[in-house]
Amino acid sequence: MFLQNGRLAIRELIEEDKQLMVKWLSDPEVLQYYEGRDRPADLAQVEEDFFGEAGDELRCLILYEKNPIGYVQFYPIGDEEREIYGYFDALNTIYGMDQFIGEVSYWNKGIGTQLVEMVVNYLFTDRKADRIVMDPQTWNERAIRCYEKSGFKKVKLLPKHEWHEGEYRDCWLIEKKRE
Repeated sequence: MFLQNGRLAIRELIEEDKQLMVKWLSDPEVLQYYEGRDRPADLAQVEEDFFGEAGDELRCLILYEKNPIGYVQFYPIGDEEREIYGYFDALNTIYGMDQFIGEVSYWNKGIGTQLVEMVVNYLFTDRKADRIVMDPQTWNERAIRCYEKSGFKKVKLLPKHEWHEGEYRDCWLIEKKRE
């Protein structure tokens, strides 16, 4: 295991995870929140997006009671994102993270909040992040509530920031600073 906290764990993706990712990323319930229902992924797309060149991005499978239930990735944000977000202090270490629970039977059980808090703690403690950012779409109130429970604050509206189901959608830049 890469990280573990009680029944929740994450580990790096392995080849055997490809079919799980295809399953989750072709499920309309998941896609409603992640990528869009008009963009189901097949094996070739999963291989390109999640198993190709990763740079400094760490791509992980989420396990709950040893059962694979979703995906999380985190990465130091680059210069282009820093500019879009308005972070001009090059000395700060800023990480971004994205995640989804692909097994819908695990939704609304507090697992997302546990996951975010576990990864945030790791990024602050082990990766020495000064702040962690995410950019959920403004209409995704369930995700935003989860992030706010974990201490994230809305910082800036990002108009027409993310393509989702045929249109550019507004997103919130949210952040959590190291205390």
